[in-house]
Amino acid sequence: MRVFIIHNFYQHAGGEDVVFRQEVAELSKHHDVHIFTRENKRGLKGMMQFLTYPFNFFVSRKIAAAAREFKPDVVHIHNLHYAIGPWFIRPLAKMGIPIVQTLHNFRLLCPSASLFFRGSIFTASLDEDFPWTAVRLGALDGSILKTFLTGFTYWVHRKLGTWDRISRFIVLSTFAKSMFQKSSFPAPSGKFAVRPNALDAYPRQEKRTDRFLYIGRLSEEKGIAPLLAAFADLPFTIEVYGTGPLQDFVEAMSKQNGRIHYHGFQPPEVLSLAISKASALIVPSICYEGMPMTVIEAFAQGTPVLASNIGILAEMVVPLHTGMHFDPFDQSHIRATVTAWADLGSEAKKGIAENCIAAYKRHYTLEKNMDRLVAIYEEAIHTKKRQAQ
Repeated sequence: MRVFIIHNFYQHAGGEDVVFRQEVAELSKHHDVHIFTRENKRGLKGMMQFLTYPFNFFVSRKIAAAAREFKPDVVHIHNLHYAIGPWFIRPLAKMGIPIVQTLHNFRLLCPSASLFFRGSIFTASLDEDFPWTAVRLGALDGSILKTFLTGFTYWVHRKLGTWDRISRFIVLSTFAKSMFQKSSFPAPSGKFAVRPNALDAYPRQEKRTDRFLYIGRLSEEKGIAPLLAAFADLPFTIEVYGTGPLQDFVEAMSKQNGRIHYHGFQPPEVLSLAISKASALIVPSICYEGMPMTVIEAFAQGTPVLASNIGILAEMVVPLHTGMHFDPFDQSHIRATVTAWADLGSEAKKGIAENCIAAYKRHYTLEKNMDRLVAIYEEAIHTKKRQAQ
């Protein structure tokens, strides 16, 4: 199969970039793969990229030319924001090429992409034809202009029927599918295929410690601030890995409290080892996550997960089977959950660890994930052929 994969890198690397690289590497083992990428820039060049976001004819021509030369059986889109934009979908569809798009976030529904704003879940855009509420509030980076242009980009392509040209939308969970289905986004249920993220990992079988672990971006929506505030009153140790806008806060908390250990940014092998030794991974997000790779890695290592009881996390983590849930907006509930986990017996923890490994093998192995991806490609190709008859 000839697969043309398109991806836009953010200025700061994220989970979407990991998934893109992983899929390219795996598909290339058995298929002919061609990629087209762009990267968001800073300064004047970045401003020009953003201003051409809705109608980037220059990039569109380049992608169309590459498609004519490569002659793909299917096109797979990951991220379009913002140096690529959606315009290229139209000429590729005119060529009769089936197009699949992975929806790593909720940007097609709201400029915020995360459905998070000012410390809480933000869903006003789901019922609006144009996201005026998000624009008025500056839901994207606190900027009315950036929010408007992003909202306009996806709104105008709704009106132009650009998204109708996508053969399949890949979502990471049934929760994500339900969010799109109950929104104003004009796509039938049959166009959505649920396919979780995956990881090629194995249990390290390291000796467990009694320490808790946080790995992720140090930002408001990830819930790191209330988590550490809760831990300040607990007799347990937490190891924190990551960088972000709240790094100064985390460093200050680490200096004030000897049980909060901050390690900054670390390579994947260090993080994997930390996960394998932890008593539990804590994911305190107060936004709707896509599908955290750290949770999948934890399951692969047999490390239980204590997670927020919202969004995909409520779906991935099963209480007292693969971990526990807590209310991320309630520090007392965070403390109670951490304490309850620490007090759980060793046999119960061992059983939960075994359940985590079983969940990984059942849902998140790379082999099963890639088989599902190829099946989605084949469905899209078959549907396109049937429509052409």
